[in-house]
Amino acid sequence: MRIRLVLLFVISVLVLSFSLVKLTEAKPQGPKAQPAAKQPFDAHDYSGIYIRRGGDRGFGPPGSYPPLTPAGENVIKTRVPTAGYNRHPLTKKIQYDEDSNDPAFACNPKGFPRILVDVANDYYENIVLPDRILQIWQEARVPRELWLDGREIPSTENLENLGPTWYGHSVAKWEGDELVVNTVGLDERAWLDQYAFPKSFEARIEERYRKTDADTITLKMTLFDPKFYTKPWVSDVKMWKKEPRKNVTYFGWYGLFSGLGELLCAPMNANPVNKRGG
Repeated sequence: MRIRLVLLFVISVLVLSFSLVKLTEAKPQGPKAQPAAKQPFDAHDYSGIYIRRGGDRGFGPPGSYPPLTPAGENVIKTRVPTAGYNRHPLTKKIQYDEDSNDPAFACNPKGFPRILVDVANDYYENIVLPDRILQIWQEARVPRELWLDGREIPSTENLENLGPTWYGHSVAKWEGDELVVNTVGLDERAWLDQYAFPKSFEARIEERYRKTDADTITLKMTLFDPKFYTKPWVSDVKMWKKEPRKNVTYFGWYGLFSGLGELLCAPMNANPVNKRGG
């Protein structure tokens, strides 16, 4: 009798367990979690204040540069970058910054593209107008005009008449959602970047900007300079993030140049660099 009761108990448990398993299998599953939908944004609206958040501080990463021509080598041999900033074997290595001949140390304009690549925590603002985009750089209060009015890029005799400028002459156009800018007429005295690479008056620099979301702009550049380089130099991808208004407000004063954001290189304000690190 006891054996029959135990057997019935075991069978009951097995039946109950089987029923629970089937019930669990039959339970309708909830909908699978879907990835968050990408928020719509205007890919042509670059307006706002941005700060650098990605990409090398040189034109390209270490070792990415193409071989220089003999003319390019002659130029870079004369250049002495800041201590520890040697990326080309022909630049002179120094121990103290005061021995550098970087023209920016004497409050000369950084020029283009250095104003764009040689920044770490500086802001810039895009102002979008019907015929151009203004890039206004916090450092030294520098503006760039990217002309969208259909004009041709200066060339040959026209470019010679205009002559070299620190920031060049820039013509832009839209290719779908990509902003393509070409700049020519650059002053050879301004370094390409803080690592002393050269650029010639005959150089052309192409910028390709893309807005990847409402708050992010990426950029890839190509330097075409057959006078100083044996082939084009393609940069890495640079990235900027749009800054919230509160991050560009100083004691209630909003703007690119609020507070200490002027960043002017004024010789009368400068402290000389010395070998004791001052």
